[in-house]
Amino acid sequence: MLRWLGLLLLPPLLRAGPGCPGHCYCFATPELDQCSYVRLRAPPRDLPAGVRNLTIAGGDLRVLRRAAFAGNGSRPLGDLSRLLLPRDNIQAIEDRAFQGLPGLAALDLSHNPLRALAAGAFRGCPRLRTLKLNQALLLLGEEPLAGALRNLSLRRLELAGNGLRALPGGALPEGLEELDLRNNSLQGLSPEELARLDAAPLGGLQLYLGSNPLRCDCALRPLLGWMRNASWRVPDARSLRCAAPRELSGSPVLRLRLEQLGCGSGRELEPEGGEQKELETASYVFFGIVLALIGVIFLMVLYLNRRGIKRWLNNLREACRDQMEGYHYRYEQDTDPRRASASPSGL
Repeated sequence: MLRWLGLLLLPPLLRAGPGCPGHCYCFATPELDQCSYVRLRAPPRDLPAGVRNLTIAGGDLRVLRRAAFAGNGSRPLGDLSRLLLPRDNIQAIEDRAFQGLPGLAALDLSHNPLRALAAGAFRGCPRLRTLKLNQALLLLGEEPLAGALRNLSLRRLELAGNGLRALPGGALPEGLEELDLRNNSLQGLSPEELARLDAAPLGGLQLYLGSNPLRCDCALRPLLGWMRNASWRVPDARSLRCAAPRELSGSPVLRLRLEQLGCGSGRELEPEGGEQKELETASYVFFGIVLALIGVIFLMVLYLNRRGIKRWLNNLREACRDQMEGYHYRYEQDTDPRRASASPSGL
């Protein structure tokens, strides 16, 4: 709300100008790069064809009917790529409500009390890649959402603040790259949900899980192992904290030890949560095999050069013996008493 009050207080930047519809605050007029409305009760029907970004906030639209934003009804808004409709009290979206917007790439329906969503609500938007439904599904089930998102080519889907207790697997379109599930009611993810995320259609999906009441017990083992093995899948993994039980409240999830989850001995947890330990064991085994191969190669070299080595050892022995004989001879000369007695007479 403060944002839109600010818009009203900046007439030099946001003003109605040539080509700008009534009750609209426009940027870059008369090209109408962006047009913002406040407190509307129905979608605007006087939009010029050149508008690229349209914002309607704080209105009372309630129901979006077929081709609700198609200008005068027959002319499509081919340049419109970004449509923001936050906090507009939208309760129902009918079939093909966004028809006539072939270039729409980003749609924000956050903070609307959606109660009905037609299966074909987003038909006619082939380029839609980003859809924001934050705090918009509290009164809507997963089935209508799944029907509406079917056959879409979304890359980012935001479902934050919707009180979700499980992954809306049936509502996730194939090829989705980012899913925002922050500030929901997730206590963890089951092995079945994680398997769905690892399947080919969603294999590259990044999941945002911040501000969820994660319960750090045995049920968290699959999610904990999944995050440790593929940390890039959860970009905000380092910020995740335990909400329960009380003794672990506030603890960083990634720093939890397996025994802290209260599932018995670490050996019992190893099949599901010991992937890192198994990887270390495999590394040690591989290192041992390499050392054994090096030893075998060394022994083979010694065997193949055994005659040369024997000759070298004999030569070394002869050289040492000659050296020792030389030392022994000089020692005998130095300790000969005859030489010792002849030395004073010579003086």
